[in-house]
Amino acid sequence: MIEATGLSKRYGETVAVDDLSFIVPPGQVTGFLGPNGSGKSTTMRMIIGLDSPTAGVVTVNGRRYGEYIRPLLQVGALLDARAIHGGRSAYNHLLWLALSNGIARRRVDEVLDQVGLRSVATKRVGGFSLGMSQRLGIAAAMLGNPSILVFDEPVNGLDPEGVLWFRTLIKSLASQGRTVLLSSHLMSEMAITADRFIIIGRGRLIAQTSVEELLARGDGGFVLVRSSQASALAAMLKNRGATVECQTDGTLRVTAMTTETVGAIAADIAIVLMELSAHSPSLEATYMQLTGDSVEYRTSDGASASDER
Repeated sequence: MIEATGLSKRYGETVAVDDLSFIVPPGQVTGFLGPNGSGKSTTMRMIIGLDSPTAGVVTVNGRRYGEYIRPLLQVGALLDARAIHGGRSAYNHLLWLALSNGIARRRVDEVLDQVGLRSVATKRVGGFSLGMSQRLGIAAAMLGNPSILVFDEPVNGLDPEGVLWFRTLIKSLASQGRTVLLSSHLMSEMAITADRFIIIGRGRLIAQTSVEELLARGDGGFVLVRSSQASALAAMLKNRGATVECQTDGTLRVTAMTTETVGAIAADIAIVLMELSAHSPSLEATYMQLTGDSVEYRTSDGASASDER
């Protein structure tokens, strides 16, 4: 488990993380979301001891990362896929990490096989593509077979097969009871990968919640209804306070009313329904609603344009 309590980080006058508290439980994939400049990378760096908090504390399995003699056995992390000596081979890069933490040499071969890099194990990593570097970083994170894994934008540079492979991998690791913290800007991928989310903005906590609870907070959900008596049903639903939009295919798009209420009203007036389904707002839309006030800089078309701290 990862636990942060009152975590803060200042760089001179700049506040990167501001009194942040959260828990990342085992057995789930926790998505770590926030606009550029929100403090995600700084928080991850503090988790693994690369930055020291100005205030507060963050622990992994009940202890600060720096207190572990062989930390790779506890926590594996990928924060920057290019932070590798380009003159080393993939094998030697993993080997020195393994030897520094008392990990058997055979484990290097195992993780190279696991990430699909055995055929390029003797090549210098300076010539690796971003996708290959990401795979090597993932191998390094798993080297000590740790119970906690931290990944910052791990699918950047991976092809579709690689993205699917990584998604399957971390879901499997979480199902084994491991703690997984995953940061990404790819909302479509996070929507099908994460079990819960921590969302921050301007260094502060915005939400810490399950996927279901998060989507329930967003606007844009609606009920879709299909019936041969759509006009009569629409009139009744409007009378009961719903907003009803008649769509070109004959269906009704109903907002401000649940599927249960729509079904009950239809039953009361003996209207047969061919379709009745609830449609939740997308993760992307809900995320944008929650973080809209936390984007530091915007371009003329409204898009954010800040750099990650």
